[in-house]
Amino acid sequence: MTFALTGARVHVGDGLQEDLAVLVDGPTIAAIVPTAEIPADATRLELDRGILAAGFVDTQVNGGGGVLFNEAPTVAALRTIGEAHGRFGTTGFLPTVITDEIGVIDRAMRAVEAAIEQGVPGILGIHIEGPMLAPSRHGIHDPAQIKTAVPEVLELVCSLRAGRTLVTVAPEVVGPETIAKLARAGVIVAAGHTEATYEQMQAGFTAGVRGVTHLFNAMSQMINRAPGAVGAALDNQDVWCGVIVDGIHVHPATLRVAMRSRPVHRFMLVTDAMPPVGTEAASFQLQGRRIAVTGDRCVDANGTLAGSSLTMDAAVRNLIDLVGFAPAIALKLASATPAAFIGMADTRGTIAPARAADLVWLRDDLTIGATWIGGRQGQGRDAA
Repeated sequence: MTFALTGARVHVGDGLQEDLAVLVDGPTIAAIVPTAEIPADATRLELDRGILAAGFVDTQVNGGGGVLFNEAPTVAALRTIGEAHGRFGTTGFLPTVITDEIGVIDRAMRAVEAAIEQGVPGILGIHIEGPMLAPSRHGIHDPAQIKTAVPEVLELVCSLRAGRTLVTVAPEVVGPETIAKLARAGVIVAAGHTEATYEQMQAGFTAGVRGVTHLFNAMSQMINRAPGAVGAALDNQDVWCGVIVDGIHVHPATLRVAMRSRPVHRFMLVTDAMPPVGTEAASFQLQGRRIAVTGDRCVDANGTLAGSSLTMDAAVRNLIDLVGFAPAIALKLASATPAAFIGMADTRGTIAPARAADLVWLRDDLTIGATWIGGRQGQGRDAA
């Protein structure tokens, strides 16, 4: 059945356009037409103003709906996590498994394969954050599980049979040859949890590093005579940089300066979300540690940040309200740029003919009214 979504401004390119309708035919977008030209045989769905945008793509989702992927690497867990984030506009995501025993990472990868085969909505692949990280920048990751680029780990990272594989590594730990090997195998490589020098980061970019995981957090900082990982990332005009815009992980002024220094379309919003998303939980367990939750802040007993309870719609609003971006650009950084980063710009992330009908309707206050994944309507944030 073909239906037409109309009544809202449509996010097209870098702008918001009035008096357009988006025609959806099955799982894909059929066309964008003037409202006056909606076909007579199309079912018309009138939206109450607001914005119709491409669904959000989040490349770093550790959990949601009370579930942590590391603790429950199963298809059922992925379905729960996807449903929790779908209420906040996320229509595609990379479930993220952080540094853990090799067996846990293996089970997580097999669960992602099974979820994709079963058509679980929103699963685009996997993000393996670790275990090839710098011990000095482990953050909330268990330092006892950090490993170097041993053959067992590399073979596992390259073993996903469906969807995209993103791996976060410390470039100085794995070295350029390993980065190049992973890139040749089709793995998307990002730098993170790293003590790399400017020169080591540049060598990593040359070898195949395509992105930087949660810029500024858990990496060597930029100072006057040592640009570090942050300086290398900001100096590079091509790699994608993920940013957690919650007002906690990075100061808004720092983000403003950073995002003026290079093309804005090479930044992308990520949540680094943990189990509390979609719940009222005041704490959760992470590898045997209690993590306290206050608002979007998640910390262990030592005050170390442990991801967040941020949602993508909140990240969009924060980018507008705290950092000062226009709504159309903020929406792009939640959809088109992460889709491009994982090599899926030709199928999702923008409203255009033949793209997946992964859509989000935002009310005038930029909260979520409804989502569609593959043309099927899901729930908005106020749904039970």
